[in-house]
Formats: sequence, C-alpha cells, structure tokens
Amino acid sequence: MRKIILSLLALAVMTLPAVGKTPKKVKTAANGNPFLTEYTTKYRIPPFESIKYEHYMEALEKGIAQHNQEIEAIISNPASPNFENTILALDNSGEIYHKVAFVFMALSESDATPEMQKIAEKFSPLMTSHNDEMYMNDRLFARIKVVHDNAGKLGLDNVQKRLTEKYYKNFVRKGALLNDEQKEELKKINQREAEVELAFGKNVMREMSENVIYVTEKSQLSGLSQEVIDGAAELAKKRGHEGWAFTASAATRLAVLNDADNRALREKMYKMYTSTASHGDEWDNSKNINEILKLRQRKARLLGFETYADYATAPVMAKTVENAEDLLMQIWRPAIKKVDEEVADMQKYANAHGADFSLEPWDYYYYANKVKAERYSFSEDEVRPYFELNSVVKNGIFYVANKLYGITFTEMKDAPKYNPEVTVYDVKDAKGKHLAVFMTDYFPRATKAQGAWMSAFNSSYNYNGEVERPIIYNVGSFNPPTKDAPSLLSIDQVETVFHEFGHALHGMLTQVAYRGLEGTNIDRDMVEMPSQINEHWMLVPEVLKNYAKHYKTGEAIPQTLVDKLIESSKFNQGFMTTELVGAALLDIEWHKINWCGNIDVKAFERSVAKRLHMPKIIEYRYRSPYFKHIFNSEEYSCGYYTYLWAQVLEADGWERFQKEGAMNVNVANDYRKYILEAGDTEDAMTLYKKFRGREPDAKALLRLRGLD
Repeated sequence: MRKIILSLLALAVMTLPAVGKTPKKVKTAANGNPFLTEYTTKYRIPPFESIKYEHYMEALEKGIAQHNQEIEAIISNPASPNFENTILALDNSGEIYHKVAFVFMALSESDATPEMQKIAEKFSPLMTSHNDEMYMNDRLFARIKVVHDNAGKLGLDNVQKRLTEKYYKNFVRKGALLNDEQKEELKKINQREAEVELAFGKNVMREMSENVIYVTEKSQLSGLSQEVIDGAAELAKKRGHEGWAFTASAATRLAVLNDADNRALREKMYKMYTSTASHGDEWDNSKNINEILKLRQRKARLLGFETYADYATAPVMAKTVENAEDLLMQIWRPAIKKVDEEVADMQKYANAHGADFSLEPWDYYYYANKVKAERYSFSEDEVRPYFELNSVVKNGIFYVANKLYGITFTEMKDAPKYNPEVTVYDVKDAKGKHLAVFMTDYFPRATKAQGAWMSAFNSSYNYNGEVERPIIYNVGSFNPPTKDAPSLLSIDQVETVFHEFGHALHGMLTQVAYRGLEGTNIDRDMVEMPSQINEHWMLVPEVLKNYAKHYKTGEAIPQTLVDKLIESSKFNQGFMTTELVGAALLDIEWHKINWCGNIDVKAFERSVAKRLHMPKIIEYRYRSPYFKHIFNSEEYSCGYYTYLWAQVLEADGWERFQKEGAMNVNVANDYRKYILEAGDTEDAMTLYKKFRGREPDAKALLRLRGLD
C-alpha cells in the first residue's frame, strides 16, 4: 500500500487561491516571460519549454504586485460588501501569482534541479510573506466578515454561503482576529517555519539521492529480478562505478527488502533508509524537527489553541484530537494482534528453511513474501510480467474510467512537457467535450522527490459562462524500462497507479462554480477517500484480465493467478496497518506536546513505540527525520491519521459497490455526482451520506483488512 501525500497546491486552494482571469490581461514582457502573458497553448497548458529559471522570481514579484492591486481594489470599492465584489473578486484574483506558483510548486518536487532548489530559497519565503499579508489584512477581512455575517440578508445561495464561510474561517485560522503585535509575531513564525521546512525537505532529497549501496559481487544479487539487476548496473555506470548501485528509492528499496536472498544486503538497505537525514551534523534533521514543532506550538497558542494538535484537527471531519486517536486505536489493537500471528508464521518458515536467527525488521518483507508464496503458491516474479506499466495505465485505469464515467484519453504528442518522460492526454467526456488535461510522470530521477502524488497546474471553475477545465498530473517512482524489458510493476506499484489516478479523477471530474470549492480542495480527512476507493478496481476480475497481459506473449493473466491475487489481497494486513497507524500516532504525539526545550528525536520515537506496545519487528512507515508529510509542510502535519479516517469511508463506500456491482454504472453515477464532482460545495459527511445513504460504519475497515 502506498498512500503518498498530494502536493501542496492540489490540497490548498484556499491557502493559495487558484489561477483566475483578471479584467485586463498583462501584455507580453519584453524578455518573453511566459508567466506574464496569456498562455497560447492548447487548453492553456503551461509552455514549459519556454520557461527559464530567471522567469520564476520576476513573475512572482510582478504577480504579488498585481495581486496586491486587486486586493486594494476590493478593499477600496465604495459599494457595500457583497458576494460578487468581495468573495468572488478575491476568489478570482491573482492570475500571475498563481500561474507561477502552480508551476514552481510542481517542478520544485518533480524536477528539483540545483537551480530550482536555489530559487526555492527565495521563492517560498516570499510566497509565505505575501499570504500572511493577505490573510492578516484588516480591511479585507472586514469586508469578508460583513458578507459572512449578512449572508442571509444578501440572498446568498448555499454554495455561495459555503465559499464565504470557508474564506471567513480560513482568514481567522491565519490570524485575522489577532491584534497588530500578535500578527507581526505570527508573520515571523510563518516565515521562519517556511525556511526550516524547506531545509528539512532539502536534507531528505539530498540523502535519498546521495546515499548509495555499491555491490561488486554478483552472488550478492541472488533473488533479485533481472530487471532490478539491470537497473542497478545502469545506475552504477552512471555514477562511475563498477558493479551495481542501489539507492533507497521506493522501487529499489522494496525490491531488495522483498527479494534479496543476501541478508547482509537487506540489512544495509534497511539501515540506510531508516537513517535517512538522521546522522551527521550537516544533514541531520533533528534540529529542524525541534524548531518546526516549537514554531507550530507558538502559532497554535497565539491562535487560541492549547496545542498544535488541537489547532490542526479543529477544522476537519475529526474535529478533535481525541476523535482522531479513538479511531486509530480501534484499528491499532487488532492490527498489532495480527502482526504477532504473521511474525510467528514467518519465524516458523525461516526455522524450517535453515535460519538460525530471530527475525529482524530487515527480514520482514523477505519472509512475508516467502510465506505468501508458499501459502498461495505464487510469487511477485510470477505476476510481474503481467503488470506492464503502459497496459496498467491504458487498459487498467483508463478502461475503468471509460466504463464507469464514459471518459476517454487521447495522447497529445505535441503538448508542452516539463520533462521528456511526461505523457500528456486530452480527456473528454462521453459526448466528446474536453474535460481535462492529464499528465503522467512515472519514473524516478535524481531531481525528483521520492514517492507518488497528484496535483494540478491550474484550478477549474464554471461560473456565468466562464469555464476553465483542470490540468491534472500524477507523479510516481516506478521501475524504468531497461534495454531488455519495459517497465514492469509489482502489485504494490499497480495499487499506487490506481491510487493516484483516484485523486486525478477527483480533480478532472470536478463540476463546481468557484475555484475555492473545486476538486480536491476539501477536508483533508476526506481527500484520500477517492484515491483509496479507486484501488479496489485493480483486482476486479473484468478489469484485471483487461490490463494484466504478459508483456512478451500478450496472454491474459491466467484465472489461477487471478484467484491467488484476490485470495492473498488480505495477506500481511497486520503489518501494513500497524506500519501506517504507528506513523499516524507518532505524528499526533509530536504535535500534542507543549514545547519548552529540545527533545531527542530517536528517544521520543522509542518512547511512543513503547507506550503503544509496537511490535519490535516493525518500524514507523516514515521515521521522523524523513517524514515529509508532516515536516516538509503543514498540509498533513498532525493529519497523517486522515489516511485511516478516509479508509473508513473507502471501505464502507466500497461495500456499496460490492453489493450492487463493481462496474455498476448507476452506483458510479451517484459516486461521481456526490463525491468526484461536488468538491467542497457541502459538508464532507453530508456528501458522503448522499452517496452511501447513511453514515459510514467504522467496522467496515476491519472487515476489509481481515482484522475483524
């Protein structure tokens, strides 16, 4: 299971209002800066080939100036505040600012060259400063408050009320009600936090790129697939070494931990990964973690909350830290009990096959696979040839989207791309009308952050005849093709493709009037539901047989393998769940503390694990020094639990599909209408109940994972 963070702009339109049209377009700059003029490309795709490093800061500075002028125009409007001249005007403001921000935020993760990293040191703090000035602008907030307090008298419809309420609450959370002295303190906190979060992420990226295991003896590669071996040989050659090279990137790391017969190699890989950014003075993130948490605690207290955890959970579905923890503990207890059974089975297998040691964390994946192969009579190597990436995409995720929602995907070979590895598609609805642009970027690069995510290069809206359709992209880090084979995926990687495409559907199918409510701009404990529910279609027999075809022969996956995949889908769920819930509980514990001094990061992690009775053989999914979800930005800080919260919605929602038919178009229409298209136009639970007919059953997740 790979539940990876969505990038910042996909989640936070209210933090960074989306691209919109301004009354007068800016003329093309003398130096041809693409951000300073109307895009002339088809569907207004950013003209990446024309964007140069020097364009970013120039566009950001001019964009901020333009945005400030628009805000001043709203404030200075002599007419009484109403929805159109205040809320909608703000929602539509900042074209240049947001054009450059969308592109920069995307490429700073997916193509983070040294030049981009250097720009980020100036770009990110300037963005933070501008957002603070906007959210703490007394005159702007005064107008928003008038509209908010008089929504009934002004005749606002429910969606307009929703957007107004959202702006009002967001301004309050950003400091609008503080006095001048407190606002200045909050600005300093935000500025410093942005700088330290940037340093945190830079350390992780450097460590993941630079830390390498070199192997010179071929015998040490026993158990690894030829595809992985060839990839390691190519990497070693690129780095000027003989033999084979392995980084801790997800695809490589898991290949070694899953398949390498050499226990010493597995141990090296495990320890290299789990010590990422936690050793040495220069790249150790311990100091950054302490400072980030202190800054967040000061912020929370300024805004009237006891802890940052209280601040973080207040505006979302959970509402309180206690509610979030209660849900996690309902899952945690049966999960760790299941782990004991899983480890016992693995130790029994290891003993029977000559092991003279107790299993350690670097043995878990390896022996779990051995037990799985024995129990279900198949291995990853047996199924991997059927999971060719292009087929998973075109005959898998695209097939489901077409069958359920009637949408089609046509490759745009001449479309602008930010990297040659990107593929661009024109997405159309059942009537042939343009719906969205979809981009995929699936292979690892030294300049790309690890993991997988979805985000956008613009936002969408449909108001008074003005229509803007979204440009959505998925990023992954899958096995690249070699000279002898195409990109072949593990079952976990197939799941990731379906997961991120679920987010993409949420972004592409949105049908909302206002930018601030569109697509994935919803409560973060709801935002993972569409991605997680989309994973289920990968094992629907009709779908599986359509995309799972042998890359050499074209033969569809045999029914015997289909049965084994489905039978084994609940295997090892104790480990998978414990790893995820453990990280979520660690995240909450970090943000519950009232900070007064420095804390030893490793010691704190051990203390949390001890209190939770965490199995010794399992590590947190992300150890704190590389837990980018919570320390590289605030988007998931004290919010990693939302993956589990959303999984309850996912599991319960999928039971409706199971009952009425996985490919039932009527159910899909309800799901599309109330979840994928609706954005944040209503309360998340209200929308869910409209789809499901009732509130979710929390036990559905336990049933789904075989933990009930």
